[in-house]
Parts: sequence; structure tokens; C-alpha cells
Amino acid sequence: MRRVLPPSIRCPEKVGVTLLLLLLCVAPGCSIIELDEPLGDTGIILFEGGRLITGDGGPPIEDAAFLVEGGRFTEVGRSGEVEVPAGAIRVDLAGKTVMPAIVNAHMHLSSDREELIQQLRHNAYYGSAAVMSLGQDVGETPFQVRDEMIPNGARFRTAGRGITRPEPGRSEAPYWVDTEEDARAAARELAGQGVDMIKVWVDDRGGQYDKLTPDLYGAIIDEAHAAGLLVTAHIFTLEDAKGLLRAGIDAFAHGVRDRDVDQEFLDLIAENPDFVYLPNLPDPGLSRDLSWLSGTVPPDQLGVLQEAAVGGDQPQAAYAIQARNLDQANRAGVRIAFGTDGSTPWAVHLEMEDMVRAGMSPAEVLVAATRTAAELIGLDDLGGIEAGKSADFLVLDANPLEDITNTRQISSIYLRGSPLDRERSSAALLSASSSGE
Repeated sequence: MRRVLPPSIRCPEKVGVTLLLLLLCVAPGCSIIELDEPLGDTGIILFEGGRLITGDGGPPIEDAAFLVEGGRFTEVGRSGEVEVPAGAIRVDLAGKTVMPAIVNAHMHLSSDREELIQQLRHNAYYGSAAVMSLGQDVGETPFQVRDEMIPNGARFRTAGRGITRPEPGRSEAPYWVDTEEDARAAARELAGQGVDMIKVWVDDRGGQYDKLTPDLYGAIIDEAHAAGLLVTAHIFTLEDAKGLLRAGIDAFAHGVRDRDVDQEFLDLIAENPDFVYLPNLPDPGLSRDLSWLSGTVPPDQLGVLQEAAVGGDQPQAAYAIQARNLDQANRAGVRIAFGTDGSTPWAVHLEMEDMVRAGMSPAEVLVAATRTAAELIGLDDLGGIEAGKSADFLVLDANPLEDITNTRQISSIYLRGSPLDRERSSAALLSASSSGE
């Protein structure tokens, strides 16, 4: 049986040209072997010796072992208990913690092909195996990219164009509807395009626009469910949240933001145990150390970000409402998923920290950011480390169950069984950032 050095080791003269790992045989007389193909395509790989967070919320498996073959997990257990086929490559993860790759169920990404691919690679660099773009995707490109596996990139899912009332001056990407007939037609058209979910906005933007009414969003939900699609809603007020719950909404893309939730709200959710709550917490108004972003953010840009990462009373008040509402929902047993809004690839790590600050345990947050988010966007082969699922996982230098910010201490990333060349990705992303691409 062969033994491989930790996956962060690279052959310096060929970084960025081909993926090379040095394989050390444990048997006497074996030579060093170079692999020119990604590990996921070469056979069976045994990862052993690390702490394994499977994504189901249970205690981690210490001194774990798991097999990967053909880009999927085939067996998971403890070292010594997993039957290892002859000739399997062995990867030593002693001292490391393994967790499922992150799934971001709420983003807004580009409809330009090259920019979108760059965004998917940037998201992968920070540990996301899949992302969902909610409601501002125009043209055919998002659907074309959705049906591809982008090398070194996160998987992509799209809601196409979302649905709202007319909002002149904001965005013309969504469908603007004023009648029930228009609302149903938009939902049917989206279903015909093959979207992964339908997105609606129910928000007057501080009194600037008319909101979708219960008749309008009720018609959209009816049409979507008839087509086998889920509907997620951008919300702001508790009153609108209750109306959407009565209409059968499947998920919220934001938490309630105007006031604390009440028992009626929780009772309405309890009537639909499959409902999913994405908190998408705002800036907590606290100073942050962003030095860990140096891998893909040029020093001058990082300096600007760091100067802006300061505290403030106003954001703290907005965060406090939404944090209390998340805590209430979590304590009531509501299914919590995960999304960050916007397009910032590293925001996943900030959001996880903020969710723990709101009262969730690190283990609960990791389930939300992996298994539940994957289920919500229809990628049931992601979000966990178990036999049959896609081998998408992070190898960390520290335990996120002890401190959720340890998700930033990434040693290596595997997508579909193959290691992501983070050195090459970092160089490419820094170059693109510096050139303004």
C-alpha cells in the first residue's frame, strides 16, 4: 500500500502546469511516483487519521478513515475499521479536521460567462462546493454554466429571473408583475426554462415601491408548486413573512428584519416542517481582522477592506433584531440553511461566525451551511461525508467545532474527489483582482 504526503505539498517547478503529488511507498524499495492526473481519477484513495465532521450534526469521528473512488465517498468510519482495497493511495490527515464543503444557497452572480466562471473558482477557493444565484440571472449563459462542471470551480444553480412588482431604477432583471395573470405567466415561463427554484421579492424598499400582494405571490407559489419547484422569498417585515407562510412559501432568503418574531410566526412555520429559514445576517457592527483574505485580495484592496471593517451602533442594532429572530427560530426547531447574498466569495466564513454569535452552536451552523443548504437547492449528493455522496470536502488546520472561525484555516480543498490547486488559484485570482478584471 502506498502513502501520500499531505495534499498541500506540490512540486515547485511545475505548480500551475500540472498537479503533482509525491507518493511514498511504505514497502522497502518503492520509488517516488508522480501523478499527472487529479487524484480523483486515478483509483481508490484512503484518507485517514484526521477528525471527521460528517455534516449530520453528530459528534465528530476521531481518527477517522474514508475512501474516495471515482469522485465519491465509498466508505466512512474509523481508522482500522474501514476495509482498504489493495493498492489504494493513502493520504495522512493526522492533526487535521475534515468537514463537508460549504453550500451557499443565496448569492447574486454575473450573467457574463467569463466573469461567472471566475466567481465560481473564487468561491471554490474559499471552500464552497456549490452556490445558488437568486433571481438576477439573465440570458442563456447561467443555464449553460449550470449544466457544466467548471474545473476548480463551485457547482452553479440558478433561479433565473426572479419576480417582483415594478421597481424602476433598481434592476430590470426580474419579471415585473402587476396582475395575477402576469404573475402566473412569469412562474410558468421560469418553470419552462428549467430554473432550480423561483425567487420572489416582497419588499417596498422603504416605501419606494408597491409590494407583491398576497394574491400575486399566492399565484406564483401555486404555479411553482404545480411544476414541482420551490419558492424562496426576499422579505423584510414580520407581517409579510406571515402572509407568505400562509400562502405556502418554501423558504425565506432573509430573516425578519423589522421587529422580533412572535409565537404566531413560529406556529405558522410549525405547520410546514419542511420550511427553510436563511438568516443572511447583516454586518454585526464589530471590528474584524481580515488578514486571512491575503490569498486572493491584493494588499491595497485588503487595506481598504480592513479600514472599513470597524464597529458602529447602527449596524449593531440591525444585527441584534435579526440575530434574536434567528435564535428564536433555531430554538423552535426551524430548519436553518445558509446564504450570504451578494457575490463576495469569502462571506461564507463571516456569516458562519455571525450565526454562532447569534446563538447557534458551531455544529448547528455547519449543518446549516452544508447539509441543509444542499438539500434546499436540490443537490442531495453534497453537504455530507457519507458513502455515495460527492467527495467535496475541506481539510482544516484547526477544529471549527471549538471555534467557528477555524473554517478559515484551510489546508486543502477537494472538489469531486480531486484536490484544488489553491496556490495556482490564488495567483490567478490575485492577478485578476490587480488588473481589475
